[in-house]
Amino acid sequence: MGGDGILGVGDIERIKEATSGKRRWLKRRERWLVVLGVVLHAIYMLSIFDIYFKTPIVHGMDLVTPRFKAPAKRLVLMPDGLRADKFFEPDSDGNYRAPFLRSIMKEQGRWGVSHARPPTESRPGHVAIIAGFYEDPSAVTKGWKANPVEFDSVFNRSRHTFAFGSPDIVPIFCSALPHSTWNSYPHEFEDFATGLNASFLDEWSFDQFQSLLNSSNKDPELKQLLLQDNLVIFLHLLGCDSNGHAHRPYSSIYLNNVKVVDRIAENVYNLIEDFFKDNQTAFIFTADHGMSDKGFCLGSPSESLNILECMNDGHKHPTTFDDALILSYNSWGKVITLDKGSHGDGHPSNTDTPLVVWGAGVKHPRPISGSNHSDCGFRFVDEHMHDAPTPIEWGLNDLERVDVNQADIAPLMSTLLGSPCPVNSVGNLPLDYINMTEADEVEAVLANTKQVLNQFLRKSNLISVKDYDTAMKLSQNLRGLALEGLHYFQTYDWLMLMTVVTLGYIGWMVYLVLHVLQNYTSLPETMFRKERAVHLRNNIGKVYLCGYLLIGVLCFLLFLEHSPPLYHAYTAMTIFLWTQIFSQYQFFKGLWGHLRQSRYDYIIKLLATCAVSVFILEFLVNSFTERKLYTWYFLVVGVVASVFLFKSIPWRSGIPIFVWVTCSFLSVFTLMPAEIPDNNQLVIASGVMVVMIGIAAKMLDMHTERNKYWLYILNHDRQKHRFPMLFYIQELLVGLASLMVLLSTSHRTQKQELLPVHQLINWSIAVDQLALMRMPFLHVNHSSSMVLPLFSESGLLSRLTSIFLGFAPAFLLLSIGYEAVFYGALALVLIAWMLFENTLLYLSKVKMSSASMRSMEGKVILDNDDRCLQLFDVRIPLIFLVLFNVAFFGTGNFASIASFEISSVYRFITIFSPFLMAALLIFKLFIPFLLVICVFSAITKLIQIPRFGCYFLVILFSDVMTIHFFFLVRNTGSWMEIGNSISHFGIVSAQVVFVLLLFAITNIYTRDIQTRSVLPSSRKAL
Repeated sequence: MGGDGILGVGDIERIKEATSGKRRWLKRRERWLVVLGVVLHAIYMLSIFDIYFKTPIVHGMDLVTPRFKAPAKRLVLMPDGLRADKFFEPDSDGNYRAPFLRSIMKEQGRWGVSHARPPTESRPGHVAIIAGFYEDPSAVTKGWKANPVEFDSVFNRSRHTFAFGSPDIVPIFCSALPHSTWNSYPHEFEDFATGLNASFLDEWSFDQFQSLLNSSNKDPELKQLLLQDNLVIFLHLLGCDSNGHAHRPYSSIYLNNVKVVDRIAENVYNLIEDFFKDNQTAFIFTADHGMSDKGFCLGSPSESLNILECMNDGHKHPTTFDDALILSYNSWGKVITLDKGSHGDGHPSNTDTPLVVWGAGVKHPRPISGSNHSDCGFRFVDEHMHDAPTPIEWGLNDLERVDVNQADIAPLMSTLLGSPCPVNSVGNLPLDYINMTEADEVEAVLANTKQVLNQFLRKSNLISVKDYDTAMKLSQNLRGLALEGLHYFQTYDWLMLMTVVTLGYIGWMVYLVLHVLQNYTSLPETMFRKERAVHLRNNIGKVYLCGYLLIGVLCFLLFLEHSPPLYHAYTAMTIFLWTQIFSQYQFFKGLWGHLRQSRYDYIIKLLATCAVSVFILEFLVNSFTERKLYTWYFLVVGVVASVFLFKSIPWRSGIPIFVWVTCSFLSVFTLMPAEIPDNNQLVIASGVMVVMIGIAAKMLDMHTERNKYWLYILNHDRQKHRFPMLFYIQELLVGLASLMVLLSTSHRTQKQELLPVHQLINWSIAVDQLALMRMPFLHVNHSSSMVLPLFSESGLLSRLTSIFLGFAPAFLLLSIGYEAVFYGALALVLIAWMLFENTLLYLSKVKMSSASMRSMEGKVILDNDDRCLQLFDVRIPLIFLVLFNVAFFGTGNFASIASFEISSVYRFITIFSPFLMAALLIFKLFIPFLLVICVFSAITKLIQIPRFGCYFLVILFSDVMTIHFFFLVRNTGSWMEIGNSISHFGIVSAQVVFVLLLFAITNIYTRDIQTRSVLPSSRKAL
């Protein structure tokens, strides 16, 4: 930690003679490097979609007209957010919740489980059912509600489609469809927090359809249209989905909604049969996704059972599942919670949905036998085995169960209607559902195969000789081979693209290292002499010429191969970076010579630092999938840091004990579940904790002036502050936020709605904070809890305490459980980090007093009184990266959709508004990040190192992780694993922009922080 720079000692006199022109050049170079980094990461981030994922949608294919008679004239599709087990299993009284559909399964039709592929969301699920293909991940860039690419669907191939239901689903398929009649209810109907039973949404859809049939009696044109063939009737039933979100899938409201759906299915069946009277209608009842019910219980298993039983207890029947939780709390005095209903991942409760098919063209039930299935090794898209055992409690073990992939439903519907299969479908026709002659079955399979591979038309001559078995086997085998061929061509460019992008990332990291060594260390002045410029001028032009010629040649070759424009961007960016690197070959020669002349012990120190850095970065990579690693990290770091401090300074200072206690406290949170359980008492207690931390910091700042170990972080200015009541106002706002948590939650629980006055107060606390984050470069003159820190004292501890209190009210209002405590624990660890750096600064001052000039050789002064970076300063960006990641992973999992608990925003909004809700959730996630970066900026000022130099080191270390995650991106396995791998890569890649944006925001708070520095006095001595 002494005086040598990153690779050697500095030449003080040369650095002191640096001109202001050089400083301006450095500023321009920093801006250029930031822009280059943003562009590079934006381009390379897109490479995973070219490498690992390509859209399955192919345009320009011909429709395959089936050569068989349509078994049905019309088809009714009733999808619903319903999980399979809640549909098939009996209730607590032994009665089945869907008696009508159960009678259909036993007497008229076929049944099974439809296996969805994550993301188990409404749009992807309906696309799989209606269009027959699984969306590629690039669809998330436009949201699950927009059509990123136009695709074919069963609705497109119909003569006319009638659709009624949710405004989030029906318009996707019908808004641009000319031969459709559709309607949807207002968005205001989807209010998760009113406590209303959302089954009325299902009734609305049925009423709309019933009104349509009634209107046809007075409208001859509509009547004539309804009597045509190839009609699709789509009733989107959202009740179970909404009730599952609002009341959880174990609630009485959700389970009763299953009965409502069954009654609607029966009414639709009777209505159609009475209207048409031709037995030419096919019915499909299924769901787009299920509903997760993962729970968290602080009581015993028996108490967990009681909470479910109390919902059906006639003596103490709660109106909602929230009331059941309150009832259980009052009865047993313990907090027992379950997560809100959610979906999105690959859990079986989300991927397993019911499928019941009956009517025209559908086989009747068949008793189960050992010979019913032959492909027992087949796996569905959710990795479930074919012929999975049917639970005994379903009471269907005597009937054949026909499971399908969700995309198989599209060719099933097309076959029943006798219409061409959607051209983009990848579904396989489930023959066990359709009731057709053997010849028509082969024709149906052949049409399904031709749709995947039109060239298979030549195989149709086998049907003329009635060799049905051979035709069936060849059709199915070639269909599989065609799909494998599509995969081969989609991955054809993998090797070339991965090589180019990998070299690009390595080039960027080498370029960053060069920039840091040349501009933030004393290394250049040590290695070179003035004559080096002559060689650079003579040779650098040749390097650039060769580089640009190579870019031109390769881009021309890519153009001849009709490669996408992004291929040109990947190649050009990589060659440009390496051209910049090779232009510095003189620097590399000097660097190698300098290393050869360095002391042996310094080489060991350098290698050890690199090894520790790589170890920490690999630890961070693994922490993305295993949050518990942070627990071990903070336990070990707490012990090591406290032992170091105990040996360096007296224990009476309290710093060693404080560091150990705070690290141990923070280590607890990564052992807790990522799905945060509701616990409002804990949120309120956290408000008290925040107030106490603020008071303790204030007392420390005021009464420890003589403590030399705290000296540099205390208030440097003892003059009377112009806003003496600011601290007390901030404490009051934290208390007000805690009070609003209590009032808003209790009133919503009891009255099942959010009072406008509560909503107004909550927004008044947080709205200005959101506005400030959107306008980081504007001067804000109005008062809000997050603007108040701008008027606090400029001492380091004073300003950081004010920032901590300023962020706290909004975070408390957006918290639902233990994450509110995490906010205080993270702040304590940040204080511990600051005290640790303050102690190191004090120890360096002691050493400096004994050998001032020798120590100052490595502390050459740069711009703004910053010194050159040293080897030991690598700890700053590494610690920052750890705390930056734990700022989120301490309370959740960024890659999991289910980790974002929608109830966090219920104190602000209850009407479903995805963009506003997402903005509030992201704002909540930003707050711990902002706190970490404020402390990081303050520490760079405290120890007087260039903040931009540390920023580039942060990006360098982040890109080591990025290149690791680049190779961990998956396109196989469960969709949750695929989505997680994409999320991890995207998160780390975006840090170059994300961290820079947060630096800009936090600079508002930290730019005028003043510290008591050791360097200016030493600088005068020079």
